[in-house]
Amino acid sequence: MVEITVAICSYNGATRLPKVLELLRSQSLTEHFSWEIIVVDNNSTDHTAAVVQQYQSNWSEAYPIRYYFEPRQGLAFARRKAIQEAKGSLIGFLDDDNFPASNWVNAAYEFGQLHPKAGAYGSRIYGDYEVEPPANFHKIACFLAIIDRGDQAKRYELRPGLLPAGAGLVIRKQAWLDYVPELPVLKGVCTTTLSSKGEDLETLSYIRNAGLEIWYNPEMSIHHGIPKSRLEREYLVKLFRGVGLSRYPIRMLRFKAWQKPFIIPVYILNDLRKLIIYFIQYRQILKSDIVATCQIELLSHSLFSPFYYWSKNIQNLSNLVTEALLKQKITTSESETAILTASKGFRH
Repeated sequence: MVEITVAICSYNGATRLPKVLELLRSQSLTEHFSWEIIVVDNNSTDHTAAVVQQYQSNWSEAYPIRYYFEPRQGLAFARRKAIQEAKGSLIGFLDDDNFPASNWVNAAYEFGQLHPKAGAYGSRIYGDYEVEPPANFHKIACFLAIIDRGDQAKRYELRPGLLPAGAGLVIRKQAWLDYVPELPVLKGVCTTTLSSKGEDLETLSYIRNAGLEIWYNPEMSIHHGIPKSRLEREYLVKLFRGVGLSRYPIRMLRFKAWQKPFIIPVYILNDLRKLIIYFIQYRQILKSDIVATCQIELLSHSLFSPFYYWSKNIQNLSNLVTEALLKQKITTSESETAILTASKGFRH
């Protein structure tokens, strides 16, 4: 019986996957439990499949590598494919730019045995930067999945928004199957699109709302590769806009339908208050300080988030109505044609 699955979700990761797989090949202290590696190819257009096949052909370890293809674009769909195919009761998620320490798999397994009530637990994540980050980057590093909460394991309390990153996250498969819906609200990163960020918070919110424990485990450490492009202004602005836009659906997961009309105005007014205060305090440096710019993007798009999703829902409803009317028109046209044809045949 497989006890833990390491699932690597990858989009165009042909150049990054080898390093991750080599680090998993050299894991220590894993002889006393059974585990496996699966790679979920999220509709890549490069040679990701060929890279995995090459490793499979030369793989002599006791734990296998398996490959799956997920055509639906988005990290949320790739992770659902991993849940579907994983044989382990624990599933540790790595992205193709997450480089685990040599004891990561063992630390993930051992923590799961020591904390049977934990539905999920996250890693200690260091940044592996291609270039030096901008000044004060530590204030926003967590948004790029750089998380260091100290040397002691900690349970995440019920404070809204404070949860582990998806990189290096371990989830009990049964917890996911019991509480996480099949269709996500947020698709996650789709190729280079960041407008549906927040898929990890969505997943963990379902698990936390079900009453399961969520932990931080510093014994599970990984390095997250951050290329120069992710530290540039254009990428960071897009990232924080996407995170801000995801705020509304994530927040609403905590409330029942009857509560939402009362709580939404509270969030809107609070977001507006925070945006005004921040703008007044930092308006002089917004053009020169990328961290301040990111915070403004986050606050402004959090404020706009409900209206963004309401407009999307209205558009989706409009599309459904249009499709229904079009089908009805086609059906009516086909019926009229059939009647006309039949009547002509009768006259002849």
